[in-house]
Amino acid sequence: MARGVGRSHPLGIATGINGGGSQAEGEGCTERSARRVGTATVSPPRPESTVEFVENDSDHSSSDDMKIGIFGGSMGPGGFDRLVDQISAAADGGFHTYWLPQIVGQADSMTLLAAVARQVDGIRLGTSVVPTYPRHPMVMAEQALTTNHLADGRFSLGIGLSHEVVVKGMWGYSFDKPLRHAREYLDALLPLLAGEQTRAEGETVVARGQVTVAAEPPAVYLAALGPQMLKLAGGRCDGTITWMTGARTLASHTVPTIRAAAADAGRGEPEIIAGLPIWVTDDSERARRAAGTTFELYGQLPSYRAMLDREGIEGPADLAIVGDEDTCRARVDELRTAGVTQFAASEFADNAEDLFRTRAFLAGML
Repeated sequence: MARGVGRSHPLGIATGINGGGSQAEGEGCTERSARRVGTATVSPPRPESTVEFVENDSDHSSSDDMKIGIFGGSMGPGGFDRLVDQISAAADGGFHTYWLPQIVGQADSMTLLAAVARQVDGIRLGTSVVPTYPRHPMVMAEQALTTNHLADGRFSLGIGLSHEVVVKGMWGYSFDKPLRHAREYLDALLPLLAGEQTRAEGETVVARGQVTVAAEPPAVYLAALGPQMLKLAGGRCDGTITWMTGARTLASHTVPTIRAAAADAGRGEPEIIAGLPIWVTDDSERARRAAGTTFELYGQLPSYRAMLDREGIEGPADLAIVGDEDTCRARVDELRTAGVTQFAASEFADNAEDLFRTRAFLAGML
C-alpha cells in the first residue's frame, strides 16, 4: 500500500525559475522581469498529513502509450525519510517516473535520487531539471552516471538553461547567448555520458577529457519551449520536458517541432514529458484561485508568458487542471491527443482529502 501522498512541494519547479528552456538565442528572463519577480521561490501550501492510498480500479484506465509520472518537490521539512515515503507511494501506485526539481539553494536532486534508488524499486527517477550554467559538463556527467549506476539504470537526466533572473542575477553568468550555450553544452556532455573523450572548444563551454564511471548513459531530456530549443532537443536528446505549456500549444507547436527535428536527425520518436498542476476537487473555483496565486510567477517569466499567449489564456490559473474527475480526465486526454508521451502530474491540493482524490484519479488513468 502506498504511503505519504501529501508532501511539501516548494515550486521554483526547475523548469520554471530554476531551470527551464528559453525560447531562442538571446531570449529568457529579462532584466526588467528580474526586477519585477525578484528571486522568489513560490511555495504552495501543502498539508503535512500522510494519507493511505488504495489503488484505483477505475474502468477509465487507458490502454494507450501515454505514461503518468509524479512531479514532486524538493526535500521538504520532513527530510529524506519523508521523500522516500513519497517516492515509495508513487512506486506502489504504479507510476512511471518520479521527477524531482533542482531548486536553487535547496538539496541536490541527483544526490537525493541516488540515495532513494537504493531503497525504492519499481519506478524510474528523473531530474526536472538541473540547470546547466553552474555545473560544468564533466561534473554533470560524473554525477549523472554515478546516479544512474546507483539506480541500476532507472535514472533520467533532465537539464535546462534556467532564466536570466537566476543565471545572471544570482550566479553572475552571462545570459547573452543561451541557445549557443545549450548547443555547446550538449557538444561536451553527450560524449562524456557515452564514456567517450570530449574536446569541446566553444565560445561559452570548453571541456577536454573523459569520464570513466561504470554506468550506462542515462536518457537526456532538454527543457525546451521555443522552436530553436525544441529543434535542439529533438536533434540531440531523447526528448523534452515542458512546464506550463497547454495541450493546444503542445499539439500545434511543441510536438510537431521536436518530432520533425528528431526525424531530420535520423533519431527515433522523442519523448515529450509535459508537467502541469492538477487538483481534483468539487470546488474548482477555489482550486483555480489557488493556482493563480501559487503559480503566478510563471505568468511573468517571458518564456512561459509566450507559451500562455500561444495557448490563448490569461495565466497559470487557466492552465491548471482542476475540477471533478470527468473534467480532469478530459483535460488529461487532451494531452494524450496532442502527442504527449508522459504527463508529469504536479499535485497541488492543500488538503489531505483532495490529495487522496487526485492521486486516486491519476492511478485510474494508468
